[in-house]
Amino acid sequence: MNVKVTVKLDSNKLNNITKAHIKSLEMATEALKGDIVTSAVIPKDTGELERSCFVNLENVNNGITHISFDTPYARRLYWHPEYNFRTDKNINAQGKWMDAYINGEKDDFMKKSYFMFLKMNSKGVIK
Repeated sequence: MNVKVTVKLDSNKLNNITKAHIKSLEMATEALKGDIVTSAVIPKDTGELERSCFVNLENVNNGITHISFDTPYARRLYWHPEYNFRTDKNINAQGKWMDAYINGEKDDFMKKSYFMFLKMNSKGVIK
């Protein structure tokens, strides 16, 4: 029994999927940053730590993005959850505020956001 298979690849659709992947990863990372801010988990006194949050897209073509907090004290506040953070401005202020997204109750947030944006940006190729 012989089987003959012919595969034809549509390069335009493949390019669209590649572009959709990059754009979706950018959008999902921005959505994650937005969710971190709206979840009110970042310690807040003057708001400088929250404002210093930025998305690094230098390696987005390799599938890598970063969310960073750029203040001299960000690392100290992050790694010391035992501090008594004020909760009058951000009700859920805490140390290790990214843990919920890494291995906690929101660990699938990035994946779900990415797939939602990929479906939206693929122009009907991914359903």
